[in-house]
Amino acid sequence: MNGTMAASSNRIMLGPLVAAIDQGTSSTRFLVFNAKTAELLSHHQVEIKQSFPKEGWVEEDPKEILQSVYECMDRTCEKLTQLNIDISNIKAIGVTNQRETTLVWDKETGEPLYNAIVWLDLRTQSTVERLINKTPGKNKNHLKHKTGLPISTYFSAVKLRWLMDNVEKVHEAVLSHRAMFGTVDSWLIWCLTGGKKGGVHCTDVTNASRTMLFNIHTMDWDPELCKYFDIPMEILPKVRSSSEIYGLMKISSNLKSGPLTGVPISGCLGDQSAALVGQMCFKDGQAKNTYGTGCFLLKNVGTKPVMSDHGLLTTVAYKLGRDKPACYALEGSVAIAGAVVRWLKDNLGIIQTSTELEKLAADVGTSYGCYFVPAFSGLYAPYWEPSARGIICGLTQFTNRSHLAFAALEAVCFQTREILDAMNQDSGIHLSQLQVDGGMTSNRLLMQLQADILCIPVVKPSMPETTALGAAMAAGAAEGVSVWSLNPEDLTEVTSEKFEPQINPEESELRYARWKKAVQRAMNWETTEPVNNGDEETSIFSSVPLGFYILGSMFMLIGAKYIAGQCESE
Repeated sequence: MNGTMAASSNRIMLGPLVAAIDQGTSSTRFLVFNAKTAELLSHHQVEIKQSFPKEGWVEEDPKEILQSVYECMDRTCEKLTQLNIDISNIKAIGVTNQRETTLVWDKETGEPLYNAIVWLDLRTQSTVERLINKTPGKNKNHLKHKTGLPISTYFSAVKLRWLMDNVEKVHEAVLSHRAMFGTVDSWLIWCLTGGKKGGVHCTDVTNASRTMLFNIHTMDWDPELCKYFDIPMEILPKVRSSSEIYGLMKISSNLKSGPLTGVPISGCLGDQSAALVGQMCFKDGQAKNTYGTGCFLLKNVGTKPVMSDHGLLTTVAYKLGRDKPACYALEGSVAIAGAVVRWLKDNLGIIQTSTELEKLAADVGTSYGCYFVPAFSGLYAPYWEPSARGIICGLTQFTNRSHLAFAALEAVCFQTREILDAMNQDSGIHLSQLQVDGGMTSNRLLMQLQADILCIPVVKPSMPETTALGAAMAAGAAEGVSVWSLNPEDLTEVTSEKFEPQINPEESELRYARWKKAVQRAMNWETTEPVNNGDEETSIFSSVPLGFYILGSMFMLIGAKYIAGQCESE
């Protein structure tokens, strides 16, 4: 009896709870927070498989993504029950997601028509080159005045165009008005609010702003942009704010998360915007860097979009309510950060687990002149160079796997330094410290290296789940839910750890200059120009300089032989 009373009084003390679905590139999580204290009460995580059908292609299974969400919700609800926490106290659910990843499904059957094409995917490089070549002056920034983005393989419009051109099922569904397009947030919200039985087809302004179909000034889909990519507007989701009730959860009653049926989904933010909100960067000039599969530095620039002259993106940071103003951000995007750890583990096999990388690198404490540019998907900010490829240089006989591990961590830090430099140049105001979050921040050596390479302190919150927290805050603050106050005086003070620079700036600058040299070596590596016909072997003469060299050498040999013969006959 006493135990029951204690459990019920515990529940009362907790007050309202808010949950978040955090669907990232490499994993899915479901997390539950206390709306009054922002304390994380319970969560569950499931890894997501990525497939690489061809070189440069990256796909995920939309059904596996959805199943992983159900599994995470079920397991978290189980854990809450074990903690004597009443699931019915969950008053709202927020969604945050990997951005740009592109899905098309059939609204009548509810079935995906192809795998999700992941943001990292490079299959659209020839499409991008063709689009840039037909712009005046072959300018990759031709659409930037409307979208804030360069024409790049990164964004959804070119992926959607590829699906419509190359996948018969998608082409047919578009023609028969059965196709629905969405980024991961749209797919999840549609499925969780009923799917083919009345599911809500929507997205929020932050995700929409990453498609290249959205006008960041009018805050809606742009007919001219849709015409430019030849995409019918009827397949697009409705654009909503980042904090409002989109629909109610509909879950099978035989699942442990069944009690979540009827709970509003009332927050939606692309993962990097969610981290900005979770880090409470609500003031103009505040910035954060998230270390996940990629690395993303966002700086709040207020209610007027700022265009970059130094290779950064202009993006929608958040719009926290239907009648609230939209806030914008400058963003520096790096494609490969945590993904380099996965590559060292899965492709090279030099580590068995991610945590091993820190120990390996710490054993040597230096890269010993080895530099690693992990341009597996080309280079993103500030270069936007899809033809770049990964390169490891400065190797000697002394170099071993520990030096390579150290160089991989340094690569993440150098890429962050490049986008921070660009941000400082664009704004004219230098950041005095960098707020960080994301999975890789648990690597203390990486955090110290980052402070050393930036020559400014790096500040890491003690609760690392800021992306999910941002989605929960947006959901809890929505009109009609209102269990989470976003007033500055009500926001919980975040405890954090600070990493101060420990090397002299001269050494930092020297290492950074070497890195820039390595980046130049990685440039212009891959083009989409064919070098052979069909399955024929590539001719050595397809390289003009090499052809001249070999022909020249042959003529020199023939000439030398002729002269030698003449000498002998004399």
